[in-house]
Amino acid sequence: QVQLVESGGGLVQAGGSLRLSCAASGSIFRIKAKGWYRQAPGKQRELVAVIYSAGSTNYADSVKGRFTISSDNAKNTVYLQMNSLKPEDTAVYYCNARQEVTAIYERDYWGQGTQVTVSS
Repeated sequence: QVQLVESGGGLVQAGGSLRLSCAASGSIFRIKAKGWYRQAPGKQRELVAVIYSAGSTNYADSVKGRFTISSDNAKNTVYLQMNSLKPEDTAVYYCNARQEVTAIYERDYWGQGTQVTVSS
């Protein structure tokens, strides 16, 4: 099992910045990717950013150039630096870790979520 604990959410004005952190513990081996997802009220959960074990990253088009995902493997922590925040970034942000269990089976782990609210 992998446990994920997020922190760093809060209320910020449009144009401001926040940094989210997600600390992983437990059986944190064979983690293929770590990422951040978000879910706004009435909407489906969507991918924000992902970082793969080799270090490559991918971002949703809506956050490219504003958000940066990074990972500190020594601390088993993944970060999401969010700059130039917009009201439409308001959502609950979830940390995700995808673990390779077998060659054909992967398991997703989720954090409890942290609220990000951007006021206009």
